[in-house]
Amino acid sequence: MRSKTDRETFKFSEVLAALSHALDMVEGQPEGHVVRSCYIGMTIGERIGLSEDLRSALFYALLLKDAGCSANSFRTAVLFDADDFGVKRSFKTVDWSRLPNAVLYAARSVSPQGNAWAKARQFFSVSKVLPDVGRELIQIRCERGAEITRLMGFSEETAGAIRNLDEHWDGGGHPDGLKGDEIPLLARICGLAQTAEVFYSAYGPERAEKVVRARRKRWFAPDLVDVFLAEARVGNIWENLHGDITGAISRMEPEDRSLFATPERLDLAAFAFAQIIDAKSPFTFQHSEGVANVAVAISAHMGFGPEELRNQRQAGLLHDIGKLGISNSILDKGSSLTDEEFAKIKTHPQLSYEILSRVPPFESIVERAANHHEKLDGSGYPRGLTGEDLDLPSRILTVADIYDALGQDRPYRKALPKERVMEIFDEESATKLCPESVAALKELVSKGVI
Repeated sequence: MRSKTDRETFKFSEVLAALSHALDMVEGQPEGHVVRSCYIGMTIGERIGLSEDLRSALFYALLLKDAGCSANSFRTAVLFDADDFGVKRSFKTVDWSRLPNAVLYAARSVSPQGNAWAKARQFFSVSKVLPDVGRELIQIRCERGAEITRLMGFSEETAGAIRNLDEHWDGGGHPDGLKGDEIPLLARICGLAQTAEVFYSAYGPERAEKVVRARRKRWFAPDLVDVFLAEARVGNIWENLHGDITGAISRMEPEDRSLFATPERLDLAAFAFAQIIDAKSPFTFQHSEGVANVAVAISAHMGFGPEELRNQRQAGLLHDIGKLGISNSILDKGSSLTDEEFAKIKTHPQLSYEILSRVPPFESIVERAANHHEKLDGSGYPRGLTGEDLDLPSRILTVADIYDALGQDRPYRKALPKERVMEIFDEESATKLCPESVAALKELVSKGVI
């Protein structure tokens, strides 16, 4: 039996399937949404006889269909004055191509915590841009998703499927209003699979089939609907969606097209997901990459070898993946957080731990990624670890995270000048922060390396 931690034999698709839990959170969907959508879409693809090349392209399009989902989170939260997760979750169950439905959806979604006047004011603001707001949010998401897919080296067929995920058979979709066969075949399959899964998870198989049938010739290609409904009647599509289906998904990848989790592909995945993480908020633009660069520079200065430097880069890129599970209404709040909101913020390192723990090839970076807010004196979070519990890679990553964060704007303050940043490190060195890491940072800063 192969070792689960052998990066050379672990499938890359299993890495992406595990990381898709983070994408489910951003879209406000229940855990497993992406992998269940993949199962549905691949079942359709097999039944219509797609070639192995196209099945491979479809496979990765389905696993990465939500790669652009964080790019519209900030805009969604601001536009609706609401928790972006809730807005996105309900959006997927609305037939937004029909204006009355879109108007009702907006009325129900705006300012859920506000009074009647706040709701009316926000609804007026949203109604002025209907239906353009739907096109805008979808375009941001789909274009960014396609871009990230290309960044990871996948085919144009895969990128195109994601770019056109929300086009409709009758031309009423977005972002380009493509119609019928103008819509790439793989995009047609992805769109159908996504909707079927959303309604299956929310309401059960019968409702999923009813919605797909009702949207035949409007949202979905009639031949694909017929294949899906036939499979739902005589196959085991619904029964097979129960429980953990990651293994079943892995077996649906065309065998001779399988990609493996080589160190280089893991680097690509880490870099791509760093883009997803940082797109969640305008205040974290390139933060993950900045942390990775500083962590690697400090580690190299302290004599780390090539493998450990690679681990530090991956940990830096992925340390904030848990923030994908925090609403933008909290992340981007310009005023003081309530105790409840701050407690929610403090859960993001634990969420990083839970997400990365699903990916055996990342086992060497899980602890350090999750420890980036811990301090030597036990005053950090979420676990209140002390210096005895924190290894050197974790200590370095904490210093790198603080250095990059203090130099960036945040909703509640402007970026600090470098002189003030270094004063803070002097104040906290040896009490809260690793003195060796701080000394290395200061030397690198003085030399203009970082």
